[in-house]
Amino acid sequence: MNYWLMKSEPDVFSYDDLVKKGKAEWDGVRNYAAQNNMKAMRKGDLSIFYHSNIGIEAVGIMEIVAEAAPDSTDDTGKWMAVHVGPKEKFAKPVTLKTMKADPALADMAMIRQSRLSVSPLTEAEFKHIVSLSKA
Repeated sequence: MNYWLMKSEPDVFSYDDLVKKGKAEWDGVRNYAAQNNMKAMRKGDLSIFYHSNIGIEAVGIMEIVAEAAPDSTDDTGKWMAVHVGPKEKFAKPVTLKTMKADPALADMAMIRQSRLSVSPLTEAEFKHIVSLSKA
């Protein structure tokens, strides 16, 4: 199993929106590094859902329910999307400030490449963020 962190602006698509839909296409990603990460995703992988720009915090866990396929919002046929489903909403969101201050997360891809919307996590990073949401 692989672990990921995926960002969305909550005023565009939030974790609560995902819960309401039950599953959704993670579309509109137009960055090559993020696209490569999505192409590496496998059904059953888990991802932290991160609210960017507003809130700036990890808010829940989602599961990859369908692997990379053509993005329905892309008329060029060049970009891919995955489908995700909700797994668990965090009782306590984990802020970016908390993550940046935590030595256990210092090497996390999102900390090093803050503009990347889809990034890998190690199993240890994933579990640590989940544990912070319960603290």
